Amino acid sequence: MMSLSLGHFLSVGAILFALSVVGIFLNRKNLIVLLMAIELMLLAVNMNFVAFSHYLGDMHGQVFVFFILTVAAAESAIGLAILVLLFRNRSSISVEDLNALKG
Repeated sequence: MMSLSLGHFLSVGAILFALSVVGIFLNRKNLIVLLMAIELMLLAVNMNFVAFSHYLGDMHGQVFVFFILTVAAAESAIGLAILVLLFRNRSSISVEDLNALKG
């Protein structure tokens, strides 16, 4: 039976992080997909924190993940609220339409 090592978890975290970076660079039109890619990036970092915390026998990394998840949830809620207001005012959530919001 094969056991999972630290390298396995770090590889999955690196793949998730790379997918989110590709998602950000390939899709610059839809704000919802951009927010999802940022959340995926945060989850990849959280996976690395938990993996290192488990293999080092220290709980600080896992506690730090709870703080990151709390901030990510607040960021998602505020981001989606801004998107709803933007859609109500502009009838579009395209990134190109946000150019007019510059001050």
